[in-house]
Amino acid sequence: MSDEIRNKDDAKGRVKEAAGSLTGDDELKREGKVDKASGAVKDGLDKASDKVKDAVGKDDD
Repeated sequence: MSDEIRNKDDAKGRVKEAAGSLTGDDELKREGKVDKASGAVKDGLDKASDKVKDAVGKDDD
């Protein structure tokens, strides 16, 4: 996984995970991991959407 922040869900997840690690709060740490995963899925969908838009746009030429 990259160190690059993809979107606000990824950023929120990183903050929660770090806060959970610092405070020993395993639930907060898990929430952070879920938020990061959600961010990764959204990023993947955005990339797929962009590829579809590019492919459809090429057919119009």
